[in-house]
Amino acid sequence: MIDNFVNLVLTNGGRLKPLIVPHEMAHGTGQMNPSILVDGDKIAVNIRNVGYVLVHSENEQRFPSRWGPLTYIHPENDRTLRTFNFYMELDSNYNPIRIDPVDTSKLDVPPLWEFIGLEDARLVRWDGRLYMSGVRRDTTTNGVGRMELSEIIVTDDKVREVSRLRIESTNPQSYCEKNWMPILDMPYHYVKWSNPTEVVKVDFEKKAAVTVFTTPKTLTGFRDFRGSSQVIPLGDYRIALVHEVDLFNNELGQKDAYYYHRFLVWDKDWNIVAMTDDFNFMTERVGFSCGLAVVNDKILMPFGHQDNSSYLLEIPKNVLEGLLHG
Repeated sequence: MIDNFVNLVLTNGGRLKPLIVPHEMAHGTGQMNPSILVDGDKIAVNIRNVGYVLVHSENEQRFPSRWGPLTYIHPENDRTLRTFNFYMELDSNYNPIRIDPVDTSKLDVPPLWEFIGLEDARLVRWDGRLYMSGVRRDTTTNGVGRMELSEIIVTDDKVREVSRLRIESTNPQSYCEKNWMPILDMPYHYVKWSNPTEVVKVDFEKKAAVTVFTTPKTLTGFRDFRGSSQVIPLGDYRIALVHEVDLFNNELGQKDAYYYHRFLVWDKDWNIVAMTDDFNFMTERVGFSCGLAVVNDKILMPFGHQDNSSYLLEIPKNVLEGLLHG
């Protein structure tokens, strides 16, 4: 297990840049779980802005507040878990050259659940259309989660959502579907599960996902590999960042979790052929990423830290190759 992946990369020639939405736009709450897409000559990023600040005690978790080691601090006038998304473009040094809120007003309706907005959206361009694809849980009274495809259009002065498709699951009884990984070079396909690998395709007429490929479970002795980034082509292979969760109850009996990540590599037949050890980004227990991209000989991995801040890590390709093993 690698406890500080960022430090390992930086000591081997990598770079780290903060991704910051200005305070007057984000209102001082958490900026997290970024995605990234090399979109023609642009480096596009989506950052999730949540209406809370997470306080999460690390190490021994000895109750830093009256509510225990994990606390969500909300504005007094909004106790929901509300998500806004910000579209950002970066220059070649990963500095922001534009930041825009994604305008969803055309399609928004009054929410029916307390988790509001499109969560953990991955950027993808399929058939010339730019999408954000994440989970939405505010359309039913009990918070049923389904992946959605939200098409966005970027103009000189605005970024707006122009269509929204809620993707029903192959299992109608499933309560919450999330973290499907869009496959960049296979339009409207996702890796739904990694081990066993299940690939699904969106059927627009049925507004549902249809399983098109599965492999048997081949790896044992690991936590579940859950979706994180998009799946990107890399030479004769495909690669993605996945996450794993260690769920437990703290000393007050409250639910808590530690998050870990690792890279997986598939061949073109969807066999897992290599992976890294699991890792924390910067020793944190709560971290997440929704993106991965390749620029020349660099891997770009954005990530969120403690639900409060976002960063972009530039990884020399040879460093990542050195960490992969069969």
